[in-house]
Amino acid sequence: MDIKKAIIPVAGLGTRFLPLTKVLSKPLLPLVDRPMVDYIVQEAKESGVERIIFVLAEDKKNILDYFKKNLRLENILLKRNQKEILKSLKRFDKELEGISFSAVIQQAPRGDGDAILRAQKLINKDACGVLFGDDIIVARVPALEQLSNIFKTCQKPILCLKKVPQDKLSSYGVVKVEKIAHRLYKVKDIIEKPKAETEAPSDLAIVGRYIITPLVFDYLKKTRANNKGEIVLAEALRAMLKDGKMIYGYEIEGEWLECGNKVDWLKSNLYLCLNHPEFGPLLRDFLKKIK
Repeated sequence: MDIKKAIIPVAGLGTRFLPLTKVLSKPLLPLVDRPMVDYIVQEAKESGVERIIFVLAEDKKNILDYFKKNLRLENILLKRNQKEILKSLKRFDKELEGISFSAVIQQAPRGDGDAILRAQKLINKDACGVLFGDDIIVARVPALEQLSNIFKTCQKPILCLKKVPQDKLSSYGVVKVEKIAHRLYKVKDIIEKPKAETEAPSDLAIVGRYIITPLVFDYLKKTRANNKGEIVLAEALRAMLKDGKMIYGYEIEGEWLECGNKVDWLKSNLYLCLNHPEFGPLLRDFLKKIK
């Protein structure tokens, strides 16, 4: 079974980026010359996804506008004879061919599990991808495609994993695993933000990519909200593991860029700028001149 649908939860408040995110959705913040969400959508499309469901906040629907044709703008560019800019805009529209966009609203920030549940009606009974916007993965084979290739043989939920230094593990969901093949693991338990290195069951952290099955939605419905009023995906997955359900983890290949706070976002911008074919050489020359 191929993964043809993907959920992209983007309803968060973006508090770490205030005051900018008072008016602009965090996923629209730029990484070089494109918004973060564009990288996520591109990964999904290159992985074979044909339908994307955004989970949006009521007051941040402008993400959808980014992916719509803007005929007024095209006409202005045409009248001004700005052919190269118009050509790049049409190229962008063409790259989105073959993929459809839908949106559901998350009325309040009630956790990533609640966000995923909002999209269930549009997923029906299919397995689907889940891509969180704070994580950009630069890879020869798109991260979701790597997970999809594993899913074709196991047909079970799959978590995207990356190794993290011991002193950073307390910031992530960390998995207890049994290795069964190269980069492939059976997940035994999930520890959310272990308080100390001794509590971390491995050095494998969960990255914001998943493939989930209809059974995950069933467990999310049964998951109680935590003391913050949030339904957490990791808790639903832990409940599945306690019931003996199988979940796999795959340690993906590629560079994991984080954008969850200002410093990580700036680092990701710098990485992508330095590796950009047009801007990279110019930026390197500029950095050499800075004292």
